[in-house]
Amino acid sequence: MTDTLTSTNTAAATPSAASSAAPAAPLDRAAFAREWEEWHRAHEAARASAHGFLAVTGLHWLGAEPQRLDGAPGRWSTGDAGPVVELDEGDVLELDGVALAGRHEFGPIPERGGVTLRSGELAIEVARRGGNDIVRPRDPAFPFLVAYSGTPTYLPNPRWLAHGRFVPFDAPRAVTVDAAVEGLQHVYEAPGEVEFVLRGETFRLIAFNGKEPGSLFVLFTDATSGLTTYAANRSLAIDAPTDDGTVLLDFNRAVNLPCAYTDYATCPLPPAGNRLPVGIEAGEKTPLARQEA
Repeated sequence: MTDTLTSTNTAAATPSAASSAAPAAPLDRAAFAREWEEWHRAHEAARASAHGFLAVTGLHWLGAEPQRLDGAPGRWSTGDAGPVVELDEGDVLELDGVALAGRHEFGPIPERGGVTLRSGELAIEVARRGGNDIVRPRDPAFPFLVAYSGTPTYLPNPRWLAHGRFVPFDAPRAVTVDAAVEGLQHVYEAPGEVEFVLRGETFRLIAFNGKEPGSLFVLFTDATSGLTTYAANRSLAIDAPTDDGTVLLDFNRAVNLPCAYTDYATCPLPPAGNRLPVGIEAGEKTPLARQEA
């Protein structure tokens, strides 16, 4: 697998879909800015939802011995039957609207899978990350969420639109990346790379499968990382390539992952090759809470 990022001057580069793709008509900059503002407003609203990542109060790693967890009723453990909770009389815990009682086995949870339970106003996430079963309580009254005032961004600018193409691998590859939690690793399926032109240079980034069928996303750092943007990573969603492989990377929509806000996240770090040597002065900056810290 090629984990390297290539940077070449397009004047000397072999012509490709990345270099030949270009906008067909002048861009309406006012409409572009309005669409970005609407998108980012919706993104911020989802981030600050009552049971979103800003509401996470703790990250608990389950083991074989039952243990009580702050913010979650019952005693928790894991084993061959997957996560298990043992509830005492008076403990309140619901799954899909059904009250649980006594001992409940959740069954093995697939990697990056999970279920969400309710205990009054709390949401209790039971999930599997990096081969470990975890519990993360979420409280809509958590002070960090209540005090959240938004994420600073660069002003949207069409100069950060990068036209390119998707370059598929002969077969999808399993790519192992480190995580925001020391010692943890994630494995993602990479269908290929995206090659794109940005400000006269051609780059390639390893791409992973996105949320929507056919879509992609890339994890990356750049020359602004640790200065104006979050040091560990940013993420960029990419719409499904067209039939000829054409893609559009809008770095104005580069966003922070949850680990930029909370130490209770297990976010993946970019593959070694996804470290751009140029500064991407677009998208979300370091969150205010991290700047103050």
